Amino acid sequence: MNLTISGHHLEVTPALRGYVTSKLERISRHFDQVVDVKVLLTIDNLKEKDLRQRAECNIHVKGKDLFAESAHADLYAAVDELADKLDRQVLRYKDKTQDHHHEPAKRLM
Repeated sequence: MNLTISGHHLEVTPALRGYVTSKLERISRHFDQVVDVKVLLTIDNLKEKDLRQRAECNIHVKGKDLFAESAHADLYAAVDELADKLDRQVLRYKDKTQDHHHEPAKRLM
């Protein structure tokens, strides 16, 4: 899994990089066919301070691209919410791609 973490209007510190990496490990535990993960952390210059810190992520899995974003007053809380959204999307995609069809029962004559 290739992980790219970049910041827009902020410097990505080693502590922040480690936190994002630890949160996104949960996705690779649930689904092992993740090819590429790109995370963008942003601080917007909005008037209201509630949704100022943003985290968005593109995940390239085998056959599809998944995207999620979250905004919060705290960047760590935005990363938590982002990880939850991505985890739900990856589990839903994994469930859809698995073959759930069973062989029909053979009739005995």
